[in-house]
Amino acid sequence: MKIGIIGAGQIGSTLARKFSQVGHTVKLANSRSPSSLKEVASEVGATAVTAADAVKDVDVVIVAIPTKAIVCLESLFDGVPKNVVIIDTCNYYPFRDGKIDLLEQGTLESLWVCEQLGRPVVKAFNTISFQSLTTEGLPPGTDGRIALPVGGDDEQAKALVFGLVDAAGFDVVDAGGLCDSWRQQPGTAVYCTDYDANGVRDALSRADRNHSVERRDLASAKFFELPADTDVNEIVPLIRAITRSIFDPQHNK
Repeated sequence: MKIGIIGAGQIGSTLARKFSQVGHTVKLANSRSPSSLKEVASEVGATAVTAADAVKDVDVVIVAIPTKAIVCLESLFDGVPKNVVIIDTCNYYPFRDGKIDLLEQGTLESLWVCEQLGRPVVKAFNTISFQSLTTEGLPPGTDGRIALPVGGDDEQAKALVFGLVDAAGFDVVDAGGLCDSWRQQPGTAVYCTDYDANGVRDALSRADRNHSVERRDLASAKFFELPADTDVNEIVPLIRAITRSIFDPQHNK
């Protein structure tokens, strides 16, 4: 499969490495130039390209950039065939992205992304930290395999994304259409909690839209309170502990 990835940060570069390792052809782009990406692209097994080239002659485009940068892609998909699947991995954080009025007023993140791109998207890879994405993938059928929710309105497009999630080392839970994608946004019970498939289904069912914003901000505040010298090997369990303590009532008993 031919995959274009826009965004060479922690999520984008990790996905590039995973997919190139299992035989996919990966193109990687950032907001600067291919020359700024040569070292990273070589390391992960991808080809450094411009964003315009990343969406050409591919089967899938993965958008892995800060939400505030989505508006810069407004005309990028003009002329791209309609059967090219677009994966939205983005999460809205006002402290990083600034306040986006429509999102502040309750528009669902992925629906807003669809409007900016002028194309439908599949929501995936947004509920896992890059540390877990990097180190926690396991072969299919392994007990305790972490599961990731995938939301979208096109069943054929979702099926393709299911395969990519599995190839990355994770089980899949169908999270329904984009109208339900709020259940996997930051501030919900599934976000960065690394549950297995049954746990993800339960967390999606317990999602509380009325309190998701305050819980998102509380989790962010707790994370930024961690000491600067926190060992990288402690980050994943700390993220799990923070998020589960806020979102999982069983964790507090």
